[in-house]
Amino acid sequence: MRLYSGTTAGFIDDSVHNRIATKLSDAFFSHYGYRPAAGEFNSWRNSLRAVSQVFEEGELTKHGVILEYQLPMSSKRLDCLVTGRDDLRKPNAAIIELKQWDRCEDGAGINEVCTWVGGKSRDVLHPSAQVRQYKMYLEDSHTAFSSDDGIGLQACCYLHNYSFDRADVLFSSKFRPLLADFPVFTGDDVEKLIGFLRPKLREGDSGEILQQVERSRYCASKKLLDHVSRVIRGKSEYILLDEQLVVYDRIVKDAEEGHKDKRKNAFIVRGGPGTGKSVIALKLLGDLSGKGFNTHYVTGSKAFTSTVREIVGARASQQIKYFNSYMEADYDVIDVMLCDESHRIRITSNSRFTPKKSKSDLPQVSELLHAAKTAVFFVDDNQIVRPGEIGSAEYIKSHAEEAKCNVLEYELEAQFRCSGSDAFINWVNTTLDIKRTANVLWNLSDPFEFKIFKSPLALETAIRARVDQKSTARMVAGFCWPWSNPLNDGKLVSDVVIGDYKRPWNAKSGAGHVAQGIPPENLWAYDPNGIDQVGCIYTAQGFEFDYVGVIFGKDLVYDPVLGQWVGDPTVSADRSIRRAQYDFLQFLKNIYRVLLTRGLKGCYVYFMDQATEHFVRSRLEAGTISEGPF
Repeated sequence: MRLYSGTTAGFIDDSVHNRIATKLSDAFFSHYGYRPAAGEFNSWRNSLRAVSQVFEEGELTKHGVILEYQLPMSSKRLDCLVTGRDDLRKPNAAIIELKQWDRCEDGAGINEVCTWVGGKSRDVLHPSAQVRQYKMYLEDSHTAFSSDDGIGLQACCYLHNYSFDRADVLFSSKFRPLLADFPVFTGDDVEKLIGFLRPKLREGDSGEILQQVERSRYCASKKLLDHVSRVIRGKSEYILLDEQLVVYDRIVKDAEEGHKDKRKNAFIVRGGPGTGKSVIALKLLGDLSGKGFNTHYVTGSKAFTSTVREIVGARASQQIKYFNSYMEADYDVIDVMLCDESHRIRITSNSRFTPKKSKSDLPQVSELLHAAKTAVFFVDDNQIVRPGEIGSAEYIKSHAEEAKCNVLEYELEAQFRCSGSDAFINWVNTTLDIKRTANVLWNLSDPFEFKIFKSPLALETAIRARVDQKSTARMVAGFCWPWSNPLNDGKLVSDVVIGDYKRPWNAKSGAGHVAQGIPPENLWAYDPNGIDQVGCIYTAQGFEFDYVGVIFGKDLVYDPVLGQWVGDPTVSADRSIRRAQYDFLQFLKNIYRVLLTRGLKGCYVYFMDQATEHFVRSRLEAGTISEGPF
């Protein structure tokens, strides 16, 4: 999808006569069913007039131009793509990212700067990092650019309101490698921008290059698949055992043999915490990509997806998407889709931000089944922790059968978390009255370390001691406190308050600029500085640490009189589950089950409610030690 396509001469004429923003607005309305925001309309009018003047001054008037071009299978749109032929008469194109910025400050991350966007200061990608991603995405997934004889591609940024200053953070030393390949041109750099574009677009485009771009489709390139394979194969932690290998072998065989009866295959792989669901999925992503299969790794968690992308690198991340990325995907466009954390599948991919014309009538799971030749769903029914997440194994199975898929079901049982202790997972399930198991009492002589602490400070001290010993560890808590936006200086508010103990939640995504050293929400579990904040269910789910410290709040308490667990909506700060009413108690049980089972080697807990602590202690075998230092 694009909002404008034509010749640079026509584009210049539309800009000169002040028609260009109106034309884009009309095309936007035709596609989305509503008008763009006034800020976007004004940015088109100002930025596109500025770049049209560059084309006119540089005599780039016989070329093709596409404006507001949506990247395949993505909601992102690049601002301007110009087509022509280079000095060797080879087809070529240049991406020009346009910004109205006039200043910025240093951002918290290695690729970020801070600038005023959407009514507040926010950390955003440096323009060169942004345009690098666009170029890489097109070369890796767009048939017009990905083949050996495809269209050449370059990229740059034009900040027409900016004045060049060598000391400006935009040109600081940490961005020099980016700037060397993806230069930023300011308002006083028009001749330099023309000098960058002219050799790459020496001749015009009679229309065939532009048409080639418009006719092309999404298809992962062999180079991208090889890269993904190399990245993941280089990680020794992806070793499979027992039934993990059985599941892996069956899925690989399915991909290699194809569908002889022309029916899609849907695999449903059930497994509790620590049974290796993500390990299987990521190994399949690497190995199937290496075999040339267009393989996607898909989740519903922004934090988990962002962390996996950080681990595998920017380029490999193009094969790692969200459940709602396939609303407009072609039939069978993905060879193998690996749906991790499938319990987070939602009723629909539509949201309040979805344009009216783009809204889907299909359930989200049906969109995934439509897009994939083979879909693999890794699911744990007891990790559904909020309304709207409905991806139970039976729900997925019913939709797969309705779509006439061959359904193959597997169960993972071997425990690779909690020191390999099935007993601890079972004990948590029994104690929270989620599932009755044989493990009613917990023996603290077990290799997995479970300790109860008398204060949150003592709990955190023990967790920090583990970090000092080179273990991975995090503090997490039930959602019993509000989650504030950062202060004006980027520091976090200490929302988690228990007496004298005061700590901030992890940074809230999209809420504004955060100070240096504070990881964004999506990387809290991965960044070493995440130890300084308390994580909630939405940032902790899907991750594992050597040790987890859990603040067990008063939203879920054990009532000794009733002899059962009770949920208190007045204590919860999670508006989404407070509205759940009937399911509120079950959501809370699932949430604390998730938090308590994040540890590979140990789980440390502080209970805010004394009766709840006494009940849990009653589930410990007599004579075992249950508490850390006070």
